[in-house]
Amino acid sequence: MKFLGYDFRDLELLDEALTTPAYKIDHPKASDNQRLEFLGDAVLGFLSAEELFAKFPGEKEGKLTVRRTHMVSSVALCEAAARLDLKSSLKRNRAAEELPDNSKTLADAIEAIIGAAYLDGGMDAAREVYATLALESVRREDDEIINPKGALQVKCQAMKPQRLPVYELIACEGKAHAPEFTVKVTVEGVGEAVAKAGNRKEAETLAARTLVNMI
Repeated sequence: MKFLGYDFRDLELLDEALTTPAYKIDHPKASDNQRLEFLGDAVLGFLSAEELFAKFPGEKEGKLTVRRTHMVSSVALCEAAARLDLKSSLKRNRAAEELPDNSKTLADAIEAIIGAAYLDGGMDAAREVYATLALESVRREDDEIINPKGALQVKCQAMKPQRLPVYELIACEGKAHAPEFTVKVTVEGVGEAVAKAGNRKEAETLAARTLVNMI
């Protein structure tokens, strides 16, 4: 059966890759896709590194790592899952609500399918699935403008060791109808940025936009 560009010989492997942990609510004896996800994550990391190494000769490790982190992020995998209508093939429990397009369940399933393909046909099989995903190898130039919080997180995950931005509400001042929120975002070893806005989310976004340019 051909799925995501690869013709699976062992359909049980594919079935397991499409079985979400929630499916076990109705079918306790079923094997979910978490083990295959673990394997697929490693294979995906190798394939993306291999592609970037060949595509950007001479580029330094740090920039390659940022590219790879963006390329294999949950956001990128979910976008691929949406393009390929993966959602309709997943096995979930009967009472499950509609999966949002940004659900980590979709990203996990992509990795599980890569893992299943690897077990079924080796690295060449995994490459066929990987090629079908058509993951972006170049960060969109407007990412830091449209989604600075996401861009900051991607850059932090690419660091050694990985770290996460920490957002802290410093103050909430002003009148009830016109509050002003002051937020600080900190990244260990990089620095911090403070911003003010009429709501907390906007203040976090402004602070992230300042700090992401420091990395």
